[in-house]
Amino acid sequence: MAERTESTITIDAPPSEVMDVIADFEAYPEWTGAVKQAEVRSSSSNGRAKEVYFDLDAGAIKDQYTLAYTWKGDKEVRWSLVEAEQIMKAMDGSYLLDDNGDGTTTVTYQLAVDVKIPMLGMIKRKAEKVIIDTALKELKKRVEG
Repeated sequence: MAERTESTITIDAPPSEVMDVIADFEAYPEWTGAVKQAEVRSSSSNGRAKEVYFDLDAGAIKDQYTLAYTWKGDKEVRWSLVEAEQIMKAMDGSYLLDDNGDGTTTVTYQLAVDVKIPMLGMIKRKAEKVIIDTALKELKKRVEG
């Protein structure tokens, strides 16, 4: 997968609170518009999810897929696609959390998606940007709300 898209937002909470919301996958349907179901399939010894199944309905993009996660405390979480049922061929992403030292956290979301149907790179990156910006806004609202 060649190019990735990324965006950043500042959230009025410490990294631990932000990461707690990110790690609470079963609650995603309550606050994300596109995730209809999220189920932790396996967990690591630290209690955080290792594999999570998602049922996604983001309008034009509908799929059921499983992601594998790796965690670095409250600083970083990375994921990659294990399997998908319909249109996704690959997905790699991450949330990188920076403690600003004033009770706020800068969150950078990076995402690269590859789909089974042919799609121009420019259109794919625009779709990734919409997904990222929406996810960051929803995350900020959930953490601060």
